[in-house]
Amino acid sequence: MRQFVVLGTASQVPTRTRNHNGYLLLWDGQGLLFDPGEGTQRQMLLAGVSASQITRICLTHVHGDHCFGLPGVLSRMVLDGVQHPVHLHFPASGEEVVRALVSLASPGLDLRLLPHGGSGIVAPGLEVRPLNHRIETYGYRFVEPDGRTLLPDRLAAAGIVGSDIGRLQREGNLGAIRQEDVSVPRRGQRFAFVMDTAECEGAEELADGADLLVAESTFSDEDAGLARQYRHLTAGQAGALAAGGGVGTLLLAHFSARYEDVLPLVGQARARAAGTNVLAANDLDRVAFPARRRNVS
Repeated sequence: MRQFVVLGTASQVPTRTRNHNGYLLLWDGQGLLFDPGEGTQRQMLLAGVSASQITRICLTHVHGDHCFGLPGVLSRMVLDGVQHPVHLHFPASGEEVVRALVSLASPGLDLRLLPHGGSGIVAPGLEVRPLNHRIETYGYRFVEPDGRTLLPDRLAAAGIVGSDIGRLQREGNLGAIRQEDVSVPRRGQRFAFVMDTAECEGAEELADGADLLVAESTFSDEDAGLARQYRHLTAGQAGALAAGGGVGTLLLAHFSARYEDVLPLVGQARARAAGTNVLAANDLDRVAFPARRRNVS
């Protein structure tokens, strides 16, 4: 199962309808929790997801609305008896804050601190790029390796049936029949998470080719001056980011409390998104991962 669960969508301060940040990517048995702000533990309960589903926690930066929920989430994992290792990724400059937050959690979890200080791969399929915010900040990108899709008609023509299909996939060939002879290339799916940043190269690299891009949309285009001052994206800039990367679906989040209605922000993003599907995230939404794109040639 691949699904994105929205736990909170407010920037800086929560509102009556939007909790502080919190996002959970469920991906083939893995659970990547991004930026757990205050109240994330309760939001997980309301969303119907379990702390035991979390395998990695990814912090973009250590501003409070992106990490102050960490002790509660970790304590809940201990209470629920989570036995598997939990990997915590965060900017190296925020290690003092992270260690302080972790120290508040109940002991007993196999928590592995993994600071990073630059671009690169930080775990299998997971990579980071620096963003442009007021403190050191990174966005995340989760990528499935490219593969191949077997074609039933070609398998039948080659006389490959039953358990021989699995053997062909494992070994790459079955006698004179190669996997390439009975399949076509399959593009790996890509997820990108961009929070708290002005426009920058790192955001563009993360968004490139993403099937699902979750991007901040803190300000409206009319408040572009505030966006520049605080190094955030406007809705239109988020749309342009998606268009430049050929993104399949753009999910807007991290809204300023000044906007009770975010539909105008969706409109601004769509105006610059060049065909990308644009959605506004609401607390407790479950967003199915977009259908796989067409096979690559």
